[in-house]
Amino acid sequence: MFTAILEAPVRSVTLLRSLPPVERDAPAPQKALCSNCHLREVCLPCGMDHADVGRLDSLTFSRRRLKSGASLYRAGDRFEFIYAVRSGTFKTSLDLADGREQVSGFFLGGELMGLDGVAHGRHASSATALEDADVCAIPYTRLTELSAANPGMQHVVSRLMSREIVREHSLMMLLGSMNAEERLAAFLVNLSQRLKARGYSSSEFHLRMSRAEIGSYLGMKLETVSRTFSAFQHQGLLEVDKRHIRIADMGGLTRTLDMRVH
Repeated sequence: MFTAILEAPVRSVTLLRSLPPVERDAPAPQKALCSNCHLREVCLPCGMDHADVGRLDSLTFSRRRLKSGASLYRAGDRFEFIYAVRSGTFKTSLDLADGREQVSGFFLGGELMGLDGVAHGRHASSATALEDADVCAIPYTRLTELSAANPGMQHVVSRLMSREIVREHSLMMLLGSMNAEERLAAFLVNLSQRLKARGYSSSEFHLRMSRAEIGSYLGMKLETVSRTFSAFQHQGLLEVDKRHIRIADMGGLTRTLDMRVH
């Protein structure tokens, strides 16, 4: 089923309250450790044994806090780190030749950003905080050195690359084979699953991204996004209050996608 393709293979975790944000890119004084992170079951060390998690702890991860609207990195910046989101929501985007922004992804706690820089040593996209956020900066060179000496770590790095490939393929399926209602339904079902895995409600949440950003990501005009939200509300699938969403009929959303696959 298409919903199975979108659903990330993660387990539910309990969220802890994040610390108040400080100035953009200011590293926290303490070292970030994977072994005591509340998101370890959905982030980099997911599925790793105790020894490999200990090896990750030997790396120096600095924490960076960004205010809403701040850039973590921009297209063309030198690639040095991959970033694990500790709290908050990010978008990644590309600048098109005509000046428009193309949103390429949305990232939640426990998800990794920055792998677009591996190929050429510079980031191909920009990452922007959609709310006050906190990330771990993982030095990629140190991570690859560690993986070269440890088969378990090498598997972790390979799995990171595979996640990115799966995400790209899922987006291609959205844009290439679905109509407007199916695209928005798939987006909401996927977001619901990801939030549930992180300890949030799967049926009621606040969208951190705008309608225009959703439309850019899904290949839809702003008017079409707004009209589709209204149609879902009229059908009794959603209750919508600006950016606050309550999924009233999850089965109705998923059935559309299951029928598409079959």
